Amino acid sequence: MTDQRRRTWFLTGASRGLGAQWARAVLERGDLLAATARDAASLAPLVDAYGDQVLPLGFDVADAAAVREAVAAAETHFGGIDVLVNNAGHMLVGAVEEATDEQVRGQMDTNYFGALWTTRAVLPGMRARGGGRILQVSSLGGVVAYPALGLYHASKWALEAVSQSLAAEVAAYGIRVTLIEPIVFHTGLMTSSPQTREDPAYAHARRALFAGAAHIVPGDVAASGRAVLELADAAEPPLRVLFGVGGLAEVREEYARRLDGWEKWEGLSRAAHGSDAGASDGS
Repeated sequence: MTDQRRRTWFLTGASRGLGAQWARAVLERGDLLAATARDAASLAPLVDAYGDQVLPLGFDVADAAAVREAVAAAETHFGGIDVLVNNAGHMLVGAVEEATDEQVRGQMDTNYFGALWTTRAVLPGMRARGGGRILQVSSLGGVVAYPALGLYHASKWALEAVSQSLAAEVAAYGIRVTLIEPIVFHTGLMTSSPQTREDPAYAHARRALFAGAAHIVPGDVAASGRAVLELADAAEPPLRVLFGVGGLAEVREEYARRLDGWEKWEGLSRAAHGSDAGASDGS
């Protein structure tokens, strides 16, 4: 551990799944935690077990004003936030055409805007103190995309983009941003998330999704908690890190397909540029 002092964490989605395990990992080592969930009552087990180490906060991350109030309450209570973990989210399973307008907005509001509002809320305090860690919970699905998960992927790809830009913007203030990209863990995420109405026209897309995931061995949720602590303590944390095995091969294949596609259509790229196409890239 690079810093032995007691840290203060702000963790969204702390009542279940990976968030609940990470909350316990943080508290077990003696750090302080602002634990958040839609319903503060769901955080009672953490408060019962760890007492004053925990500040339970109930709000919807999609509500920007509520997010700002919760961050301010945590900063006042603990004196500042050292580590933000944007974990709250859900996974909308369904083809792009199957989802309702409300489901589309809900997916982006929670997974993207929720993380964005919380990130923006902690930045002034972190800049003033000259440091901080922001851990954005993305997904392997923030790098690749599968059928019947397009709207979920859109929310995570958006989070990836804004976080990469943010990392470059705030490094000068000692703030480090990392995208955690879990592969598969048994957290009940899919079963607890809203689902689209299934249209038989897209049954093939669902079959392809589940067939593609059949070979993946789920990771150990408890081990992921230890990994989060190590990541938060790293002197030079990565911008991106996969949690679990098997994802690196998927990413390699994804980028190989992208490069292959760009190269095959390079002639059209040059034609679209116009008569000076040969001068712009050194070729």
